[in-house]
Amino acid sequence: MKTILKIIFSAVLLITNITIAQNYNDVFRLSESGIVLGARSLGMGNAYTAAGNDFSSMMFNPAGLALIKKAELYTGLNYNNYDNNVGFFNRNSQLSNSISKLGQFGVALPMPTIQGSFVLGFGYSQVKDFNGTLGFSAFNSGANSYIQDLTYSPYMADRDIAFKLALSYPLYTKNGAYLRDTTLVNGKLNQRGNILQDGSINAWSFSGAIEVEKDIFVGATINLYSGNFNRNKDYGEDDVNNIYPVSVLLDPSEPASADFKSFYLHDRISWDISGSGLSIGGLMKVNNNLNLAANIKFSKTFTVKETYYVNGESYFGSNTKYVLDPAIDARSEYEVTTPAEFTFGASYFINDLTVSGSATMIDYSSAKFKSGFDLTSLGNKNADIKSLFKSVVNLNAGFEYILPSTRFSVRGGFILMRSPFRDDPTEYDKKFLTVGVGIRLTKSVSIDGAYAYGWWKDYGDNYGSGLSRTYQDIKNQNIITSLRYNF
Repeated sequence: MKTILKIIFSAVLLITNITIAQNYNDVFRLSESGIVLGARSLGMGNAYTAAGNDFSSMMFNPAGLALIKKAELYTGLNYNNYDNNVGFFNRNSQLSNSISKLGQFGVALPMPTIQGSFVLGFGYSQVKDFNGTLGFSAFNSGANSYIQDLTYSPYMADRDIAFKLALSYPLYTKNGAYLRDTTLVNGKLNQRGNILQDGSINAWSFSGAIEVEKDIFVGATINLYSGNFNRNKDYGEDDVNNIYPVSVLLDPSEPASADFKSFYLHDRISWDISGSGLSIGGLMKVNNNLNLAANIKFSKTFTVKETYYVNGESYFGSNTKYVLDPAIDARSEYEVTTPAEFTFGASYFINDLTVSGSATMIDYSSAKFKSGFDLTSLGNKNADIKSLFKSVVNLNAGFEYILPSTRFSVRGGFILMRSPFRDDPTEYDKKFLTVGVGIRLTKSVSIDGAYAYGWWKDYGDNYGSGLSRTYQDIKNQNIITSLRYNF
């Protein structure tokens, strides 16, 4: 009977595990904007909707391109450090991960006009990175474990993992009919894990901006997106206090399942991302001191081709080892629609000082899975998004001061990105302080640098809700350097 059940479980495995792999967190991952889109803009807290007048305007407000007077060649490098201090059952652990990547390159070209201005732009930008890490290890004294969560899961794919690792066994009626799976594990295990993720979303952008009337500018950007996301998670549970000794068979039909020691799972999610998006912006020079601007980033549609891989093993006394065979190796494809973003900004100029601010409205509850699932699953997933997400208003503020009689500029700013989850307190909002400098080396060449320090809190559940939870205190640092050449 056990062999027959294994065959049945394996036959449906590829169908059922796809159902549980995607959720609202995946939609948020694609919907949240990145902050690293140019050195001058980041130095000013990305308050660039009404202040942008270089290549980076393509991503903030393409109308700003029309303010460029000379052709511009632009390139930049990004560095990111993600530091995560994790509290887990009164034990702390800290991990960090750093990446360096090409951030931007492109060109902005003013076209000959009889009056006004007309500027075209083309280039590449890394619009978001997925750098992240997490580590934890502590004893969970509660009567719960991932083994129990797998065993009593409504999904057969989960139950099959515990079954094949001899951590659970089936129950039958007196007539031999299958009832359900059960396990003798009742928590009180040491739990440990590490998560490492990387990847990015990149955009090839095509922009145009024109002065439609004196001091009134409009522009548009078409973005073609590509990218990848990779998450490697290692998770294990150990019987460090010998709660399940040699007298306990976790599977009564398997004599080798005595004296449970530990079990381990490794799962990997890999995405291949593609998509497209459109933004339209406007800018008005009210006078020589004040600019007003607005920009709309319309909903983007991303196609995700996902590979989901899980393997695992369990260890018992007498060096007995069970292996998840075959490992889960599934592929799926689905579409995600992200929310639109509406940004309004203003910049004020006085002598050598520029002060700028902007506000962006995003209704995260309007995001959704568009396709890739049956109607029932699609409806359930989108219902979760509606119930868990809310509208937010993100804020940006910054300044730039050109030091008199020098070629130096200094900048500073602040970024507030509110959490889209309805029940999150303010400490889960992302906050960034930014500083920057600019140096005009010659009439044609400028170098800009910016540093952003971000902090926020987060939490994650290994299973269930609040049973095995990591409390995360995250610090994030970004450094950008860019080179501009005007010709």
